[in-house]
Amino acid sequence: MSPTPNYEFQKWWNKEKERNHALLLEKSGNPSWSAVEIHSPTAAVEKDHNRSARQLSWVYLLKFQQVTNCLSWLTNGFLSLLGTANRRIVSNSNPSSRSGSRLYRVIKVFMVLVILLLLVELLAYFKGWHFSPPSMTSDKVLGLVELVYATWLSVRANYLAPPLQAMSNVCIILFLVQSVDRILLVLGCFWIKFRRLKPVSSMEFSGDIENGNPQDYPMVLIQIPMCNEREVYHQSIAATCVQDWPRNRMLVQVLDDSDEADLQLLIKAEVQKWQQKGVPILYRHRLIRTGYKAGNLKSAMSCDYVKDYEFVAIFDADFQPGPDFLKKTVPYFKVSLYSVPLC
Repeated sequence: MSPTPNYEFQKWWNKEKERNHALLLEKSGNPSWSAVEIHSPTAAVEKDHNRSARQLSWVYLLKFQQVTNCLSWLTNGFLSLLGTANRRIVSNSNPSSRSGSRLYRVIKVFMVLVILLLLVELLAYFKGWHFSPPSMTSDKVLGLVELVYATWLSVRANYLAPPLQAMSNVCIILFLVQSVDRILLVLGCFWIKFRRLKPVSSMEFSGDIENGNPQDYPMVLIQIPMCNEREVYHQSIAATCVQDWPRNRMLVQVLDDSDEADLQLLIKAEVQKWQQKGVPILYRHRLIRTGYKAGNLKSAMSCDYVKDYEFVAIFDADFQPGPDFLKKTVPYFKVSLYSVPLC
């Protein structure tokens, strides 16, 4: 048996439903009310403003630091310029240095003229004279600046342009000659690759040195330039002294530019050890390192006994040649009528 319906509860429920529906319609008519109530944008705006202010403060601090650095750099440069000018004035007031300051005066006058010409060129550019330059032959009355610019144009066209044009023509000719030379070298390399050409030695030193004729071996001078080569001097000297070549047809020069006394003694001891083994080896040391490695080699070539040797082999301090290095390389240079460095 079904229960009897409750009409009072049904009426109350319908009234509450209509009231809630009206409230929802009123809220939907004012949408900003719910947004303000939920999201509270005022706090977010204050937070964003605080963050941007902090960032702006850092930017201003960085810019202030850059400005202070620039001002300090300009101040230091200005003070150094004043100090240099003061020293120049004091040095020029000395009678003993007046003869040496003439060149300096000429340079100062030249620099002043260059600066003035640059200023005139800059002024002419802003006035548009590079489109229609003033001429001294025109009937128009020229001002001081226009007269200076017209005179500079005349000097530049009559005296400076011809030598510069000649120099540019010479550079173009040299460039063309170099280009033709490079093209010929490339064609020669392609021809060698295409024909598979290989160098052929005029003779071979493959026999035993003791049983062969020493006169068949040319005289070879071996140079080892070094400077403070503490780690490799022992290996480089040993690799050079064990060359498979007649002892009376070679000479080893140890060219030492070391400035360490203990290292010099070690290299001397190594040279004396190989001298006792019968290897013709000499030790040379320079007190003044003029020209560095190139000067060291040039100084060694000034010895009188060098003219007796047909070939010169230069081994760097960190290079260790094989025992058959001279046998493999000298035959390819034997056709030459003059001394040729091997490496």
